[in-house]
Amino acid sequence: MKKEKAIVVFSGGQDSTTCLFWALKNFSEVEAVTFNYNQRHKQEIECAAQIAEELGVRHHILDMELLNQLAPNALTRTEMEVKAGEEGELPNTFVPGRNLLFLSFAGILANVTGAKHIVTGVCETDFSGYPDCRDIFIKSLNVTLNLSMNEHLVIHTPLMWLNKAETWEMADHLGAFDFVRNKTLTCYNGVVSDGCGECPACILRKKGLEEYLQTKGES
Repeated sequence: MKKEKAIVVFSGGQDSTTCLFWALKNFSEVEAVTFNYNQRHKQEIECAAQIAEELGVRHHILDMELLNQLAPNALTRTEMEVKAGEEGELPNTFVPGRNLLFLSFAGILANVTGAKHIVTGVCETDFSGYPDCRDIFIKSLNVTLNLSMNEHLVIHTPLMWLNKAETWEMADHLGAFDFVRNKTLTCYNGVVSDGCGECPACILRKKGLEEYLQTKGES
């Protein structure tokens, strides 16, 4: 374990919770940061806070409501129906600049708290086409953050090249499978655990879970 401190960008969902467990295994001190951008359901923030408390992790909640004003989409407007992208277009759940802002503020928090590592659950394998989940973006931003603050921060992306089945496998290897399955909130409709079963996030999560359980010989 590295005797260093890490900040985990944390939403309380499957991916970020798996990353939180990964960070707790790999770093001696871990804090989590959740962003309030007036997202579709407040349960996300409540879920993140509950998980952080249960795991004994210091939890920061930062106000990012300006993002809601600038980038109206299905995650910030309850009147908009969540839709997957069609004909090469991005899903209407894409929030322009979200990861750019989140990771930038996580970098500032790391600087202030003495952390040298930032952990985020972005993924280029099952990423719905979001451009700010790509490895090239993360590497570029990592350089920019360090130049902007004369720092030596490292952004870690443990899930970057994993599909959802492999993400479930990682959680299992970390001893967190049941925790992640039962206590996280991935659903766009705000339903904890296995979710509503109908939104794009739930469909992707369920597909990965079923694939992983099949490899283990479970139904």
